[in-house]
Amino acid sequence: MLGLGLAGLGYASVVERNWFRLRRFDVPVLERGQRPVRVLHLSDLHLTPRRTMLINWVRSLGALEPDLVVNTGDSIAHPEAVPALLHALEPLLSRPGLFVYGSNDLYAPVPKNPARYLWRTSKNDHRQHVPSLPWEELGAGMAAEGWLDMNNTTARVKVGDLDVAVAGIHDSHINRDRYDLVAGPAPADADLRLGVMHSPEPRNMTRFAADGYQLLLAGHTHGGQLCIPFYGALVTNCGIDRARVKGLNRHDSAWLHVSAGLGTSPYAPVRFACFPEATLLTLVPRR
Repeated sequence: MLGLGLAGLGYASVVERNWFRLRRFDVPVLERGQRPVRVLHLSDLHLTPRRTMLINWVRSLGALEPDLVVNTGDSIAHPEAVPALLHALEPLLSRPGLFVYGSNDLYAPVPKNPARYLWRTSKNDHRQHVPSLPWEELGAGMAAEGWLDMNNTTARVKVGDLDVAVAGIHDSHINRDRYDLVAGPAPADADLRLGVMHSPEPRNMTRFAADGYQLLLAGHTHGGQLCIPFYGALVTNCGIDRARVKGLNRHDSAWLHVSAGLGTSPYAPVRFACFPEATLLTLVPRR
């Protein structure tokens, strides 16, 4: 039994954690006659400077030439990780891009008992009152290349042939989301209305959908991170149900994509039955 346990731990920490996958979905949100566009959704890299395999894999995604890149947060996990992240993203930074922060872009990870997620979420676990990670440098680096900071704000962006209205919020997991700052009917004249957040909390998703946003993008859950084959995630670490812990689903009138993410906390560097992933969403006309 000990041997099996050690083998499983080795697989989860060495093999699956570095077995990056690109998932693909078609999302029918466009009007008839509109040309499809491709959105690359990245989330939860939790990058440290020496994760060379992850850095190189993200760089390889530049070959996809997406029309839009959306980063839904928890990008870094080390005070010196920003240069490594910008190097990873470099082939994508010339594309239109959007980003929001997750809690781990502000607060450095600390050792915790991972089993506690079985009975509660990590919401409000952050005992630090002052951010300990260079989130301002992180945001400035992406913004300097033209990516839009969507934390508690709205914007319009050209994506392929589409005029896209975007609303984004900061991380609800640390109570920095301010939906009231973006609330109200989404612009009816936009070709697409997109909502962006880190943690897929139903209360915010419901408001996005009610305001007319057609596609919602989130991360945070790690897809459960440690899953049971043929059963799925044990926990989501937020308010969303287990059935929608990752992948493409619906929330009220909107499409919802939750990324299982690409990384893990440095203090829990394992994945099991939940491969690290990025997702290419092809937006196509409704039938």
